[in-house]
Amino acid sequence: MPEIILKMENIVKDFPGVRALNQVSLEARRGEVLALIGENGAGKSTLMKVLSGVITPDQGDIFFKGSKVQIKSPQHAQELGISIIHQEFNLIPYLSAAENIFFGKEPCRKVQGFINWRELYKKSTDLLKELEIDLDIKTPVSKLSVAYQQMVEITKALSTNADVIIMDEPSATLTQHEIDNLFRIIRSLTQKGVTIIYISHRLEELFAISDRVTVMRDGCTISTMETQNITRKQLISLMVGREFQDEFPKRKSSPGIVALSVKGLSNHKLKSVDMEFRSGEVVGISGLVGAGRTEFARAIFGADPIQSGKIEVFGKKVNLKSPKDAIGEGIGLVPEDRKLQGLILGMSIKENITYAAMEKVINGCIFNWSQEREYANQYVRELNIKTPGIWQKAINLSGGNQQKVVLAKWLFVGSKILILDEPTRGIDVGAKREIYQLINNLAEQGIAIILISSELTEILGMSDRIYVMHEGRVSKMLSGSGITEQQVLTYATGGENECKNNL
Repeated sequence: MPEIILKMENIVKDFPGVRALNQVSLEARRGEVLALIGENGAGKSTLMKVLSGVITPDQGDIFFKGSKVQIKSPQHAQELGISIIHQEFNLIPYLSAAENIFFGKEPCRKVQGFINWRELYKKSTDLLKELEIDLDIKTPVSKLSVAYQQMVEITKALSTNADVIIMDEPSATLTQHEIDNLFRIIRSLTQKGVTIIYISHRLEELFAISDRVTVMRDGCTISTMETQNITRKQLISLMVGREFQDEFPKRKSSPGIVALSVKGLSNHKLKSVDMEFRSGEVVGISGLVGAGRTEFARAIFGADPIQSGKIEVFGKKVNLKSPKDAIGEGIGLVPEDRKLQGLILGMSIKENITYAAMEKVINGCIFNWSQEREYANQYVRELNIKTPGIWQKAINLSGGNQQKVVLAKWLFVGSKILILDEPTRGIDVGAKREIYQLINNLAEQGIAIILISSELTEILGMSDRIYVMHEGRVSKMLSGSGITEQQVLTYATGGENECKNNL
């Protein structure tokens, strides 16, 4: 039996009005990958904040490497040998990737207080090379994509030489290629005796990388099992506390007229992209990070300039120079980072739903408060947004409910073309299905859905057709019921008819 490196017993944590952790116990072995799963609000992140010294438990004991410990702070946790990659980034945007990786532990010259920049850059380069990440270490992280910021976080955690590394949704922004690299590093670490506690809503990852799985629900530990002894359906049922049906709800595809057509679209990233999207259709766009998926979304939303090409909306040629132009043509964008780009977190649900089309609640020069409330309540009901009321601030909602508010905003605007960029990032399996059902409902109402996702199961399970992108081009358009993950990955990595449009 492998050594028990970590044991948490009967952990209790209360917040005003709620018991977040109720007698939770967890045990991790040296050199294993322990998956920790549960729906949003199950208590996973709270438990890991206790372990990493971010918060102090009200009751319970923690044993680490055979000794009882009281973890007083994140710095104390790191000194003990516990490192965490938080779900929310913990980076300093104006510092370089290298400075973030070694922040607080910079190598110094003999004269204390002076950073040894050569050694700092060398150590950062070596770590990134180990992860097979092609990244300029002197680039400020504010200029990196979300995916590369996540990789900086992972590299930062690996730089501490920890005995236990907690990874809270580390792959939420990564595509299969980056996930494969991450898994390679994880396996290398576990072979050296490092223990990984892996939190993810992507169940296929847990079956691929974990040795055991601990399930949490409603602040309690439900069960711990060997991964090889449980099925995906059983795991989902344990998480949600009931029998779970199809992960991807069924929808009868009935494509209508061409809602959006792009031909020869080119800019700093895109290279003569041709695509078309029909009303009532869900079309997936897949590809590795850097393939141009998000850049395509930003271009047709007017957020990035277009150098050449033609865009038609319902047969009319349009010139989209700004998001305002795109919104005016009926295009809405649910961005990959909903908290930074999709919501105003300090504002209420009501305000977030209506601010993009304020003219609908202004009569002359008078703001119609009651009409605004009526609209907001309507979308809260229709989209099943779980909240005490429309006055609730967006920052206090779960990820799934935040995403519903972003969708409600574009429905209020009256969008006929919806671009969904990573719509279920960081959302648990139960909330995901609600989002999927909403997507199907919108398609059935005649809205053209453009689904950009790094999750191949999501792309395959939801899309009527799939465009695969590689290095700024469409490498293949796939349709039909027999599309496989292998096909998508082949074209995403530039294989077979590389960079030829097949429309």
